[in-house]
Order: sequence, then structure tokens, then C-alpha cells
Amino acid sequence: MPQPDRYTTLARDGATDIEVKRSRFHCRLVRVDTEDAARAVVDEARRTHWDARHHCSAFRLGPTGEVQRSSDDGEPSGTAGAPMLDVLVRREVSDVVAVVTRWFGGTLLGAGGLVRAYSAAVVAALDHVGTRQRRLMRQVDVHVDHATAGRLDGVVRNAGIDGVAVGGLSFGQDHAILSMAVPVEAVDRIVADLASWSQGTARPVVGDITWHDT
Repeated sequence: MPQPDRYTTLARDGATDIEVKRSRFHCRLVRVDTEDAARAVVDEARRTHWDARHHCSAFRLGPTGEVQRSSDDGEPSGTAGAPMLDVLVRREVSDVVAVVTRWFGGTLLGAGGLVRAYSAAVVAALDHVGTRQRRLMRQVDVHVDHATAGRLDGVVRNAGIDGVAVGGLSFGQDHAILSMAVPVEAVDRIVADLASWSQGTARPVVGDITWHDT
């Protein structure tokens, strides 16, 4: 499978509650990038909500969601963790762990009822926190003379090139550096534009490719 140049993750961490036949389902979503970090969130839920009966979980990691795990934590097999994971897959959200803590309300929900409740808890939490894109970007540090730096900074910010994130200016003794993160596919364009905008005086230094929130 080819490596994607972008994927979806959480806009922020957060939690919501839903109630089904007096059972309370508390879903917490946290952005994570390793299995250890995901499991630590589950362990924290167990400690924080020690009085709850179940702490079911699902997590999905990596640009293609290549790491996926789920746990029913004592609920009937396939009624909690798998439906939670299915929501993350359908929403195409990655680098996220979902933990649904359940306090039993006294009424049995049945297998179908549990599937719907755990799914609904994750859907509600995702709707609450929102999502954002992560995108492969290349670092570009533009070396430019002091007199041109401020004008060039403004031109880049107003150019409207999709995805370009300007980090700011730093000033040395002999020159300034304008730092930016540029979508991989736009590097050639921005290098050419910089030459035009600065009348050939700017010297872009193209650096590493890393993931950035956009």
C-alpha cells in the first residue's frame, strides 16, 4: 500500500457521556502515537473511574491505521471494542484511542443494544472533539537579507499556496531566516516563487520531511 501524504486525526482530546436505559457510557478520546501511550490512557481510566464495571477500548495508529486493537473488557465478545474500532475506521481517524467506561444501570441491553450504545458513545465523542488533517511537509528555511525579509514574509503569507505554514522570521548578524513547512508536492513551486519574489536574492535550504498538523 502506498504511503499517504495526509490522514485524519483528532482536533483535540475530549470526552462525552450518553445514557442508555440508565447505563452511563463515558467516552474519552485522546490523541496518541504509540501502543504504550494508548494503553496508558486505558489504565488511567481504570484508576480514575474505579467504580465502573467496564472500560472498553479501541485504538488506531499510523497514517494508514496500520495498528488497530480493541478490547471488550468483560462485555460479551464483539459487543464493545470491535464496534468502537469500527467507528474509528469508518470515520478514517487515526492516532487515537477511545475508552468507553460503562456504569451499569440495572437493565440488560442485549448484544445488539450494547453494540449500538458503544458505537454511539464513540460517534458522540468524535462529533464533540472534531478532526483535523496531518500532512507530510518539508521544512524550508529561506536565507534572505535583512532588508528583504519582512516584505518576503508578507508575500509568502498572502500568496495563498495551499498548506504552506509559515513559522516566522529569525534574524542573525548577516541575514534573516524565514522558516516554513511546505507540502511535499509544492516544494518546487515555492522555491521558484521565492526566487521571483526576492529577485533571486533569497536562498532556500530544503530540509527534512515530517508530519504536520494543518
